[in-house]
Amino acid sequence: MKRVITYGTFDMLHYGHIHLLRRARELGDYLVVALSTDEFNWNEKQKKCYFSYEHRKLLLEAIRYVDEVIPEESWDQKRTDIHDHNIDVFVMGDDWKGHFDFLEEEGAQVVYLPRTPDISTTQIKQNLGK
Repeated sequence: MKRVITYGTFDMLHYGHIHLLRRARELGDYLVVALSTDEFNWNEKQKKCYFSYEHRKLLLEAIRYVDEVIPEESWDQKRTDIHDHNIDVFVMGDDWKGHFDFLEEEGAQVVYLPRTPDISTTQIKQNLGK
């Protein structure tokens, strides 16, 4: 079984997120999503989510492409996640291109997928603020 992992906040879930999750799942047989906790988002990213971690987790678990959701609590956990969850493929959006190439040393293929044009959580929040 080929296992894939991706990371993200997945706040205000939209079709760009679904597109990313579908393409990530197509790279393997089992998709693990490491979902940023509220504390991690605030303390490390200075990002406040609209939906709580538990609500974002509930939404992700309802998506047919997602097999498992785990908490992302630190930037450094990626190496251990690869080993703890027997990951073969590490997937991120191409806005992170090159940042995680070091994970190939851990035995995972690193794939950067193009982002879906014309949609982002940031843009949605800005549009709603108008």
